[in-house]
Amino acid sequence: MNLISATNITKSFSEKKTLDEASFFLEEGEKVGIIGINGTGKSTLLKILAGIESPDKGQVTKASHVVIKYLHQDPLFYEDETVIEYILRENRDVTAHDVEAIAKTMMTKLGILDFDQKVSTLSGGQRKRLALVAVMVEKSDILILDEPTNHLDNSMSDWLEEQLIKYRGAVIMVTHDRYFLDSICNRIDEIDKGKIYSYKANYSGFLELKNEREDILIASDRKRKSILRNELKWVQRGARARSTKQKARLIRYEDMKNQKDFAEDLRVEMSSVASRLGKTTVELTNVCKAYGDKVLIKDFSYIFLKNDRIGFLGRNGCGKTTLMKIIAGRVPPDRGEIVIGQTVKIGYYSQEIESNPAAGISYMNPKLRVIDYIRETAEFVQTEEGTITASAMLERFLFSGKEQYSLIEKLSGGEKRRLNLLRVLMEAPNVLILDEPTNDLDIATLTILEDYIDHFPGIVIIVSHDRYFLDRTVRRIFSFEGERNIRQYEGGYTDYAIHKEIELLQTQSSDNGIGRKKIEGNTGVGKTAEVSDRGNLSNLGNSGKKREKPRERKLKFSYQEQKDYDNIEEEVSALEEKIKYLDAEILKQARDFVKLNELTKEKDIVEEKLSERMERWMYLEDLKSQIDAQ
Repeated sequence: MNLISATNITKSFSEKKTLDEASFFLEEGEKVGIIGINGTGKSTLLKILAGIESPDKGQVTKASHVVIKYLHQDPLFYEDETVIEYILRENRDVTAHDVEAIAKTMMTKLGILDFDQKVSTLSGGQRKRLALVAVMVEKSDILILDEPTNHLDNSMSDWLEEQLIKYRGAVIMVTHDRYFLDSICNRIDEIDKGKIYSYKANYSGFLELKNEREDILIASDRKRKSILRNELKWVQRGARARSTKQKARLIRYEDMKNQKDFAEDLRVEMSSVASRLGKTTVELTNVCKAYGDKVLIKDFSYIFLKNDRIGFLGRNGCGKTTLMKIIAGRVPPDRGEIVIGQTVKIGYYSQEIESNPAAGISYMNPKLRVIDYIRETAEFVQTEEGTITASAMLERFLFSGKEQYSLIEKLSGGEKRRLNLLRVLMEAPNVLILDEPTNDLDIATLTILEDYIDHFPGIVIIVSHDRYFLDRTVRRIFSFEGERNIRQYEGGYTDYAIHKEIELLQTQSSDNGIGRKKIEGNTGVGKTAEVSDRGNLSNLGNSGKKREKPRERKLKFSYQEQKDYDNIEEEVSALEEKIKYLDAEILKQARDFVKLNELTKEKDIVEEKLSERMERWMYLEDLKSQIDAQ
């Protein structure tokens, strides 16, 4: 059943045509991800489908009695309203008692416990959670979500992912989170040059299908140009339109000549722009920071190495951004020492673009022209290709000549973020701090930014909840964990997640009563075996008398054993890959004794974990063979 359709819709803003006779259809059960570069009309399309805006031309039709809930990219909050008042205002057409009870249950799960708290006192992450509760508290047929993962920490993103996977209605969403698109969506729609192209696939499938589509278009365009050359020769011979066939051939020639050539998508171009970095970089020693009774950072120490790629993780409000501001010199620590090398030049891409001129560095005056905003930083910049003007850099960041002289207030949210990123890079930093860079930036820009970071000749420090982006860019993670503890993990996000999963499995195994026990066999030699809480025993292939099975009770996996059996091959494989990585790093650091010592210790820990998991695997395989033999 078709729930909503938009047919041949056109939408323009001043001279810019965002949607050009584009069409969109949504069927029951579809979960659609809308993608495209910033400024192509993703949010505009969502607002038209939600009935908030009307197209200039075209028609939008929705099935009768369809309930649509819409999550704004920047939800509207009133200064003096409380948390529960906001929920009730957003659901004023629903029975208040039901909404209030369900909303309080959902908010409690999401860590919002004070229902009379003023919305104005909430953090960005808390506001996004509150807005999600407001749209999900009532059952709806269609959920329309504009950047739902912005400002959400990893645990909240996981929660939302689970909710949307289980959600029985249809979903339309704009998001940059590629893992999110992969897990949830069964269709990807791309807005490109005013048109909408639909692909029946998740994000990974979309990449393959789009590549196939572009290959076909390139081949078709090449064939058209070949035919056109032959037709041109015929026309140049002086052919006259004497017959019906000749007239038709001339008309065909004119039609082919007037067809637009296939143009590949414009892409942001970033060159490595950085200053020389000296021997002393950024050194933090026992840094502490608290606001009132809330301690965010306690005795954090780290010396940033040249070409470090560091990621910071943690729940909203734990102190990640505060630490970035301390490193950037915007916020002083309460205690501790910070040493910044003389050659260090920090570029800070902040989470929020400041709207207060007193904030200084990140202020973006909406009445300023785009090119003037960049010229405030530099008229020219040195790149690998040579000296480039501010205007040329703007062209590389997809701001055309006409757009460069328009006011900043006319840009979309994503275009403002892209412009701010360019300004930071124009400063030619050698220490680049990116605080939530994936918020509002489109996937195409993120892909280029990832490649830029690969070749950036300096230190990169990233705060992000985007799992894909972290996997792609960082080689070490610091995680803000309980009791003001900041723990260090090697590798990207997936390595971190595997480590946390192993820790969880070990904790669960301990809680389930799985332990080690010495068993004396007939030979009198001590044998080691795994004993589960059910009393079943395996001797791991060692000789000795086996204990008899309980009467009339068959062997079977416990819940935890089944879970371990399903996942243990992947865990072992990940640990083996980690050892290979560490071996390679040890060879690279052969002359650095301190680093070599750190790597060797880390390798010992990983090898010990691998030994534990291999022993567990042997036990489970032995138990599985006994179960199969029953």
